[in-house]
Amino acid sequence: MPPAPDISVIILTLNEERDLPGCLDSLTWCDDIHVVDSGSTDRTAELATAAGATVSVNPFQSFGQQRNWALDHCPLKHSWVLFLDADERITPALLAELTDKTAHAPDGLAGYYLCWALMLGERWLKRSDNFPKWQFRLLRRGRARFTDFGHGQKEDQVEGEIGYIKEPYLHYAFGGGWEVWERRHRKYAKQEAAARLRSDVPLRQIFSRHASRRNPAIKRLVSRLPGWPSLRFFYTYVLRGGFLEGREAWEYCRRLAWYERLIQLEMRQLRHG
Repeated sequence: MPPAPDISVIILTLNEERDLPGCLDSLTWCDDIHVVDSGSTDRTAELATAAGATVSVNPFQSFGQQRNWALDHCPLKHSWVLFLDADERITPALLAELTDKTAHAPDGLAGYYLCWALMLGERWLKRSDNFPKWQFRLLRRGRARFTDFGHGQKEDQVEGEIGYIKEPYLHYAFGGGWEVWERRHRKYAKQEAAARLRSDVPLRQIFSRHASRRNPAIKRLVSRLPGWPSLRFFYTYVLRGGFLEGREAWEYCRRLAWYERLIQLEMRQLRHG
């Protein structure tokens, strides 16, 4: 069996007793797991401690701020740091690539983009979710920070290049059912609308090879298109071949259109005070 990579893992949580055990089960190779909790009222902290993780508590302000707080305050053992959410899982194939890429990374590399495989039950919504979507999740300590972007975050203050790890992690975003997903995205829509209205990203960045530069420019453009929610559904379900992924894809794609419509409504309200 190949040696485990020297990577510290940070998991951000809030009331994650349903999903956290699965995430921790995929990290049995890791000897330095940190759970940064936002004040859970369920058994999240208890389950994390029982699994051998170090638990810290910090009130949540934003994803970017919480990740930076974790980098500054967690007693990290290793120079490589991987960020996960409780509903995400590391596969053996991804572990092998993490091991190889961190062991042979050149000095000028600050970190890696990772992508997810969005899972609805046992169905991978590869076409419906426009795979791959890249996020900055693996970094060398002291070589990068995070900044808020929409309802999430992206890399900031990067010292060096960013590479790509192509094997995806599994993302089980629907564990609480559609009601939970929709409630969460109602909140996300407000944050996303504010971010898109503030965006001054040059539209020429649409052609950037880096997703963290390309996606803000795309969002800035499409958010202002009449009928964009319907176009989003057509692009994802028809042109990208989401219809090949069964009933799960239909449910997901139509909710993506609903989410984009919600963002446009929030943008309209913000414009008019």
